[in-house]
Amino acid sequence: MASLDSDIGQLNDNQREALQSYTSVTDQDLSAAVPLLQRSQWNVQIAIAKFFDGESPDPLEEARAALASSPPRQPVDRRETLLNGSSAFPRSSASSTRDLAPRIVPQPESRNLYKPPVLLSILFTPFNLLYRIISGSFGLFGYLFPFLPRILSSLASRSPARSSRRNTTGRRPLNPRDTAARFIREFEEEYGSHELRFFEDGYAQAYDLAKKNLKFLLVVLISPEHDDTTTFVREVLLSPEVGSFINDPQNNIILWAGSVQDSEAYQVSSALNCTKFPFAAMIVHTPQDSSTSMSTVSRISGLVPPSAFIAKLQTSITQQKPSLDRVRATRAEQQAARSLRQEQESAYERSLAQDRERTRQRREAEAAKLRAELEATSRAEAAKREAQKLEEWKMWRFQQIAPEPATDVKDVSRISIRMPSGDRIVRRFRTDTRLEDLYAFVECYDLSQRDIPIPTFAKPADYNHHYKFNMVSPMPRTVYDLDSGGNVGERIGKSGNLIVEPILEDEDED
Repeated sequence: MASLDSDIGQLNDNQREALQSYTSVTDQDLSAAVPLLQRSQWNVQIAIAKFFDGESPDPLEEARAALASSPPRQPVDRRETLLNGSSAFPRSSASSTRDLAPRIVPQPESRNLYKPPVLLSILFTPFNLLYRIISGSFGLFGYLFPFLPRILSSLASRSPARSSRRNTTGRRPLNPRDTAARFIREFEEEYGSHELRFFEDGYAQAYDLAKKNLKFLLVVLISPEHDDTTTFVREVLLSPEVGSFINDPQNNIILWAGSVQDSEAYQVSSALNCTKFPFAAMIVHTPQDSSTSMSTVSRISGLVPPSAFIAKLQTSITQQKPSLDRVRATRAEQQAARSLRQEQESAYERSLAQDRERTRQRREAEAAKLRAELEATSRAEAAKREAQKLEEWKMWRFQQIAPEPATDVKDVSRISIRMPSGDRIVRRFRTDTRLEDLYAFVECYDLSQRDIPIPTFAKPADYNHHYKFNMVSPMPRTVYDLDSGGNVGERIGKSGNLIVEPILEDEDED
């Protein structure tokens, strides 16, 4: 594992990207994916093609391996090889028992018409015109005598050569999925209902699924024209023991079947070297050959008893199961490591997101605190400036208040004022004194109680004073507000008993 990590660590960015793209498609082990990409010159498309289609052996590498493993030459007589029939290069036992199973993708029949060159088209234009004239004449002749075409067609249909050609034209080519559905439908129509679960797609899709999931692909090819087909299907393939064996989940068998009358099944039979029908072959991934190889591990040709059919399949499964179990264990370990790594990355991302959220909340709290401090400071400064201007205005307004009239003045109003502090003030005002002067007297009353002289102040600029109290007569209750204007004599009269009533904030807002 450490060597694999060191090998991956030595890859550059392009090679890492190619390895990630290859493993995301094939889900192959990293220990096998890196050598395959190296043999493919780090070309992802070539490596994927080798994985699915099987990697053909490299003659140069085989020759090097043979030279490296061959013993040193001994001075023997060259004629000995010819006399005793021995070979200088021993054959591999694995290649004698297993054949590579190719991945067959059916090629659709080309429906494009051949377009001759322009020069040939010009040369054959007279013949084309002559053919059209003759065919048009025959069409006119058939229109005038409509019974002749029916007679000619009936005579042609009785011809044995025509009949043989019509029976050998083949069937309509379809895509692999539709071809499989047609085969399954015709199979059920011919042999009735059954318990076999045929793979409902093409051979290439079944091949890829068996390779990816490490399952056994059982390929069954039949020829409707063969004499043993019906016997094989009814007595072998549809027998209860064969059906139970194929459907057993422990055997991991994918059943794909086809008729050689279809193009795909015919190509598969040619690729698997089928020489006798009915035919069955077991295909499975063989990791002992290479990391991408799919090999044919068992062949069953002709009519065999159900017991022999099952025995051959069971033998192949028993021989290949240990190697497949090792590959499954390796894949499970890699998947567990991949899942663990993904969980760790997910946990790290969540932790990082939580740290980012806490940092964001802390920054927002700090920013809100700073804004609150700035607003408090601004309000305090504004209140300080407002208090300073109020004090300047009171000093200026105090100087504008007229003194109390003398006792011999007749046009006066005697007013008793109860302050918010509880003090009662009795003062005389001229009857023509404005009501605002009475409010100013109450506002500036604290300055009149000072023993120090009041300095001279000018009216503060950009300041509008608002009185925060009302003068109220309790019996009956009358509010002498400034909005109504007037003077003391008109609003209050010769005497009055007033209370200074502060204006609450809610009332001020109303």
